[in-house]
Amino acid sequence: MFKHDQWVRPDLARYKRLVWTSLSLGILTFMCAGALMFTSGYLISKSATMPVFAAIYVPVVLTRGFGIGRPVFQYLERLTSHDWVLRITSHLRQKLYAVLATDAAFVQEHQQTGAVLGALSDDIGHLQNLYLRTIFPTIVAAGVTLIFTLMVGWFDWLFALWVLFLLLLQMILVPVWSYFVERSRQKQQQALNKTAYVTLTDGVLGLNDWVIGQQRDRFMTTMTKATSELAASTSKSDRFKRGRNLIGQLLFGLVAVSLIVWTNDYWTQTAGMANWVAAFVLVLFPLNQAYSGLGQAAGDLPRYSASLVHLNSMHEVTRDLPEQLSLPTSFETLQLKQVSFHYDADDALRLNNIDLTLHAHEHIALLGPSGMGKTTLLQLLLGDLAPTSGDVLVNNQSVMHYQAHRAQLFAVMDQQPFLFQTTIANNVRLGNEDATDEEIRQALDAVQLGRLIDRLPQGINTLMSEAGFGFSGGEQQRLALARILLQDAPIVLLDEPTVGLDPETEQALIDTIFSALADRTILWITHHLQGVGKMDRVLFLEDGDITMDGTPQHLAATNTRYQQLYALDRGDM
Repeated sequence: MFKHDQWVRPDLARYKRLVWTSLSLGILTFMCAGALMFTSGYLISKSATMPVFAAIYVPVVLTRGFGIGRPVFQYLERLTSHDWVLRITSHLRQKLYAVLATDAAFVQEHQQTGAVLGALSDDIGHLQNLYLRTIFPTIVAAGVTLIFTLMVGWFDWLFALWVLFLLLLQMILVPVWSYFVERSRQKQQQALNKTAYVTLTDGVLGLNDWVIGQQRDRFMTTMTKATSELAASTSKSDRFKRGRNLIGQLLFGLVAVSLIVWTNDYWTQTAGMANWVAAFVLVLFPLNQAYSGLGQAAGDLPRYSASLVHLNSMHEVTRDLPEQLSLPTSFETLQLKQVSFHYDADDALRLNNIDLTLHAHEHIALLGPSGMGKTTLLQLLLGDLAPTSGDVLVNNQSVMHYQAHRAQLFAVMDQQPFLFQTTIANNVRLGNEDATDEEIRQALDAVQLGRLIDRLPQGINTLMSEAGFGFSGGEQQRLALARILLQDAPIVLLDEPTVGLDPETEQALIDTIFSALADRTILWITHHLQGVGKMDRVLFLEDGDITMDGTPQHLAATNTRYQQLYALDRGDM
C-alpha cells in the first residue's frame, strides 16, 4: 500500500518527532493505567489485612501518582496526536487543491465532481483515520505487548510466552482475519460510496430538469439505489464486527483466566505473597483498550488502501514552460501563426493552419457551429494548450513565456461565471484583491448594477447565495464583467457569455460589455450574429479552418453565406 505512496509517507517523515512523541505518550498512558490497577490491586489486598498505615503508605502514594499520571499522559497524547494528524490532513487538503489547480482548465473533463467531493470528504478523512485508528494503535499495542511480556517474563518465562501467544492472537490473527473477510466488501462499499456521491451530485445539479420532466419516481429510484445497496453491505459488515469483537473479548478473557490460574499457583505460597494476586490480574484490564480497536482498524484497511490509491492516482499536471519573461509594458498584438492542433496522433485536426492577428483595441467576433474548435482556439491563446504546429505570440513572443503573468494579460468571461457564497464585494474583488470599496462601486456602476446593489440592505456587503442564486442570468454576467473591469487586463476573451439569455437581456448585456470594454482588445466567441455589428472584424470557423473574414458591413454586403446566416439568426428563413 505504501510502496509508491506520495501522500502518507512524506508527511510521516515531515512530522516524525511529533509522531514518536505521540507514540511514546500513548505507551506511557497504558503503562500508567496498568500501574494504577497494579498498585490498587495490591493496596486493596494489603488493606484487607488491616496493617498499620506506614505499611501501605508507598502503595497509596503510587496509586495517587499513577492516577494523576494516566489522564495527564492521555491528555498530552491526544493533544500531540491530534496536532500532527490535523497538520497532516491540512497539508493533504492543500495538496489536493494544488493538484486540482494545476489541471483547472480541464478539471471537469478529467474528474467527476462527485469523485472530487468524495476525495475531499472521504479519502482525506480515511487517511486521517489511517493514522489515528490503524498505524498509531498498532504501534502502541506492540509496545504494550512487549513491555507486559517482559514484566511477566521476569517471574516466569514459560507463562510469559503463553501470554505473548494469546496477545499475538488478538493483535495479529483477529486483525488479519478481519482484513481478509472485509477486503472485498470494503471495495464494494467504496465503489458504492463513490457512485452515491456522483449520483447525488448529478441529482442536485439536475434537480430542476427532473422536476420539469415529472420523473419523481425515477429520480427517487436512481438516487436511492446506490445508498440502499451500501446500507445492505454495511449491515453485513456490522454483523461481522459484532462477532469479531466477541471473539476478541473471549481471547482477552482467556488471558485474564490464565493470569488468575498462574497467580494462584505462583503467588499463594505465603499470605504476604497472596497480596500480589489481585495486582497481577487487575493490571491486565486497562490494556484491553490497546487491542480492542485493532480488528476494526484492519477491517477498514481496504477502505484506507482504496482511498490512498485514489489520491495517488491524482497527480499534479506539470508543464515544461520556457523562461518566464516580465510583463510587457504595453500590448500590441496577439497572433496565431500557422497554428494547427490535434489532441493526439489519431485525432483529426481541430485547427488547421490558422493565421489570425488581433491588434491592440481591436474587437473581433469568432463564429461557428459547436464542436468546430472555437474553445480549443481560446485555450491555445491562453496557453492552456500548446499548438501541434505553429506559434501563439504576444508582442512576437510565445504566450508560454507569459504564463506567470497570464492574469495581467488575459481576462476571460465564459458562459457560466461562478459566483461564490460570500459578499458581492468579495465576488467582484476576485478580479483585483487590492480593489477598494469605491473602485468596486465604480465597476458596478460601469456595468449598470450600481442602483440595484445600492437598494440592497447591506449594499456591496450583501451576502450572495451559492452560485449566485437570487440574481438573474444577466445580472450574474454583469457581476462577472465587473470583475474583468477590476482585473484591467488588456485582452478580453468572451466565450459565449450571452448563452441562455432572452434576446432583450442579451442585447442589453452586449451593449454594456462593449461600452465598458471599449478600450480593451476583445475576441468574442459567439454562435449567432446578434451584436456583431459592433465588431471590427467577423471570422467564421468551420472544420478547423477560417472560412470567412471581414468587417460586418463588408460581409453583409458581399458574402452570401453571411447574408444567409444573418437572415437565419433573425428568423427570416
